[in-house]
Amino acid sequence: QSAPGWKLFGKVPPRENLPKDSKIIQQEYEARTGRMYKPPPPSARRKNIEFEPLSTTALILEDRPANLPAKSVEEALRHRQEYDEMVAEAKKREIKEAHKRKKIMRERFKQEENIASAMVIWVNEILPNWEGMRATRRVRELWWQGLPPSVRGKVWSLAVGNELNITPELYEIFLSRAKERWKSFSETGSENDIEDAGASVADREASLELIKLDISRTFPSLYIFQKGGPYHDLLHSVLGAYTCYRPDVGYVQGMSFIAAVLILNLEEADAFIAFANLLNKPCQLAFFRVDHSMMLKYFAAFEVFFEENLPKLFLHFKSYSLTPDIYLIDWIFTLYSKSLPLDLACRVWDVFCRDGEEFLFRTGLGILRLYEDILLQMDFIHIAQFLTKLPEDITSEKLFSCIAAIQMQNSNKKWAQVFASLMKDNKEGDKNHSPAPKS
Repeated sequence: QSAPGWKLFGKVPPRENLPKDSKIIQQEYEARTGRMYKPPPPSARRKNIEFEPLSTTALILEDRPANLPAKSVEEALRHRQEYDEMVAEAKKREIKEAHKRKKIMRERFKQEENIASAMVIWVNEILPNWEGMRATRRVRELWWQGLPPSVRGKVWSLAVGNELNITPELYEIFLSRAKERWKSFSETGSENDIEDAGASVADREASLELIKLDISRTFPSLYIFQKGGPYHDLLHSVLGAYTCYRPDVGYVQGMSFIAAVLILNLEEADAFIAFANLLNKPCQLAFFRVDHSMMLKYFAAFEVFFEENLPKLFLHFKSYSLTPDIYLIDWIFTLYSKSLPLDLACRVWDVFCRDGEEFLFRTGLGILRLYEDILLQMDFIHIAQFLTKLPEDITSEKLFSCIAAIQMQNSNKKWAQVFASLMKDNKEGDKNHSPAPKS
């Protein structure tokens, strides 16, 4: 009798019969049927198993079956040589793959060590002495290498600042207003207010509807901002509060990506404070308020450095009348968080917080430099499609190497000076075109 076994919800009852041996089964069959099993002769059995190589590769080493002509000596030697070559190639591939895996592991360990050591420096040395150390060469170099994830949010907050003097309490006030508005919409489908600091009812309705739609399209592969996800309500709150705080700006498509990145790195109120201050910067304000005049100046400044750094590609784009707005608007609106892998976008944000708006346009030139050879082979449609959806295998090492090679200097003028001269030229042009004063 066999011992009882176990299953998920209790014991298996003991088996009544022991497993039978194949010989016993054969004897029982013969006794029941009266037939005697006759095994095939050895020669016949041999024919069935004569040609059973260990692998398909080993086929070339086997002798041919008895009913076929035997291999010649030359053929046998050639087959042996081919087999040896295949084995050698397989070993080479195996060794190469092993080296590649080891290299990846070494780089990963090195990166983790660098992050750990950098975190200690940021926490113990830099953050306690922020104002005195933020502009030093050592900190700027450390900053360029990427911020450790554990201090990223804190550094971003400090670098962006809080010129608007927003407090967590103020955020709660605007959030409660947003919730009242959502409640009003859900109950009546409209609002009774006529005007609210420059924003019409229709504008606010459009903003709230667009927020709902845009949240579902924010980092869809992460499944954390979509309805039912852990960050859905949080993102909805931050964006809703902002539309109440800045009704003159309202909600603009692309804001959800910026707010989402901040939410992933900061607490709710801190994310709102950073979000509102970030969108109040001149470049972001120009784009999100769709100030065409200012946007054109930013594009013109970008083209100055485009021609300086990538003259061949610049002429290629010009030949197709491909202007920066076709690809830059989406990059600037979302601060590259939609166009680049999230970890790489955070690296771009790190240096953007250090260098300001100039780095956004430098990053754009870095992307163009990285794919210059490919873009030179494309026409208008394919360039536009390529830059709208960049390859997913883009790495931080390659991109930042290309960004570092971009010189943001034209005729000894830096970005700020070039942009200021464009602003000045525009003002002088406006004066020249203004009507003469009446006498």
